[in-house]
Amino acid sequence: MTTIDALQAGDSARIEGYTAQGQGYRRKLLAMGLTPGVEFMVVRRAPLGDPIEIRVRGVHLSLRREEAAALKLAKEDL
Repeated sequence: MTTIDALQAGDSARIEGYTAQGQGYRRKLLAMGLTPGVEFMVVRRAPLGDPIEIRVRGVHLSLRREEAAALKLAKEDL
């Protein structure tokens, strides 16, 4: 398991689930299409690391760091 903080621009990951601390963001992230099993790529980070832009299902999303920290991830080597 990895976290969004370990990913750099251009890295890809697959969502494995949600952390226990991130349950408050779970519903919002699910509504945005960030469901378990989906793959995404980190497009870029703001200069201070917040927000983080990702591309998932052909759509670009911006996530705040605390929202993204709610995701349990597996890094993909594509």
